[in-house]
Amino acid sequence: MAEAARDYPSASIVVPTFDRLSDLQRVIRAVLDQVSELSTPCEIVVVDDGSSDGTGGWLDHHGSDLGLTVVSQKNAGPARARNRGVDASTGEIIFFLGDDTVPQPGWLRAHLETHRLETSGRPMAVLGYTAFPPENDSPFLRWINEYGAQFGYALIEDPTNVPFNFFYTSNISLSRQVFEALGGFREDFPAAAWEDIEFAYRAVESGMFLRYLPAARTIHSHRIRVASFCARQETSGRSAAIFSVLHPELEGFLGVPCVGRRPWLTRIERPLLRLWIAMGETFHGAADGRIYRRLLDGHYLAGLAAGLDELADSGRD
Repeated sequence: MAEAARDYPSASIVVPTFDRLSDLQRVIRAVLDQVSELSTPCEIVVVDDGSSDGTGGWLDHHGSDLGLTVVSQKNAGPARARNRGVDASTGEIIFFLGDDTVPQPGWLRAHLETHRLETSGRPMAVLGYTAFPPENDSPFLRWINEYGAQFGYALIEDPTNVPFNFFYTSNISLSRQVFEALGGFREDFPAAAWEDIEFAYRAVESGMFLRYLPAARTIHSHRIRVASFCARQETSGRSAAIFSVLHPELEGFLGVPCVGRRPWLTRIERPLLRLWIAMGETFHGAADGRIYRRLLDGHYLAGLAAGLDELADSGRD
């Protein structure tokens, strides 16, 4: 049963997706359950970014019955997918939600209530908390979620004024007015890395502030392995090269000065660090943040160096 009407702003929940049909179905079910509890206009916009796993067919068949707005595009990455999703939406508050981040009870209400109660007049984004499922818990996942690389929630010092680099599009909401005034996400980032933070940097520079709301919780159902996360770090480094060219004043923040300090990881260190971390998954305490950071920073810097070289070769530096 829907609650008594409150003066919530209307909401558009934008979910870009690529080849994660079963995860997407869980996300949509969870959002629909929460939308049905509120007496405020809410819409779900799903953008299929060229999926090949049956996502497009399922959305074509079920999207209308579920009340979804469905947008399809050739695979072009999350930035363009989110931009197209916003273009197809109508809500005053735009939510960005991952296709594998399942909202927990109270998620939607917590976001909307925070926007409703904001009276400063300043544009605001609301960051929720994303956790891994308890059954997937491990020291490595706990560290990347709380202290670096994936997220970093434990590093947030002031929940009422969070730095721009915590703008995570797996679970965030903001005013449509702010998003459209800044032209949305830049689409020259080829992967899901840094395109959201680059937008947030521009938004904060223009006056937006970011509030952290851990009660607005989602569960990240994506399974992560150390090897795959190392590859993700190299992809992140390549995207950071683009970011550094767009905003040279952030070169220090992005690690560009560290690129010249080679080697980042020796051939011997890579397998040894991965083995050390694997031991830490079984024997808690065997590996710690220094070990995780050494391995992941090494892969990030390798990607950053490769990205900077590619930009230099293309004449974009």
